[in-house]
Amino acid sequence: MLSLARPAAARAFARPLARSAAGIAAVRLQHTLPELPYAYDALEPHISKEIMTLHHDRHHKAYVDGLNAAESSYAATDDVKERIKLQPALKFNGGGHINHTLFWKNLTPANSPGAKLAPGPLKEAIERDFGSLEALQKELNAKTAAIQGSGWGWLGFNTSNKKLEIVTTANQDPLLCAFHFFLWLCMW
Repeated sequence: MLSLARPAAARAFARPLARSAAGIAAVRLQHTLPELPYAYDALEPHISKEIMTLHHDRHHKAYVDGLNAAESSYAATDDVKERIKLQPALKFNGGGHINHTLFWKNLTPANSPGAKLAPGPLKEAIERDFGSLEALQKELNAKTAAIQGSGWGWLGFNTSNKKLEIVTTANQDPLLCAFHFFLWLCMW
């Protein structure tokens, strides 16, 4: 009869190899704080240089560091219970890193060409689904102001009903759905 059980010697040899491979993967998976695509003072007077520096260099960096630590801890154990315990840290810090990385790319200085809503498909969709840009802003402000604590406001295209929609998420929860998103707002 064929035995599928591994002998103790094989198990003892395999564990260090698995941990070694996990360690190599963890080194390759180190996340870094992305550079801003503009200067820290480029969004003034709407967002000050001091707030941008704090939000990017400390707040976002804390998520990057937390994600790296959680992934390192995850890779260092093969205990299922320990890995399950790490899921909230992975979600919180991973979501914080993903959301903020997208958020920085979403912002643009007021004097740049991309700062104005130009005629085209996006403007037409906003007018079709919200009535006007002002109506979209009003609804987005109302929905994001209703978030208790911190969270995110998202404007996206729902691929099911073919309409623009506003969605919110709590804390640093990443948005994992079949939407194509155009706008991220951090409710920090």
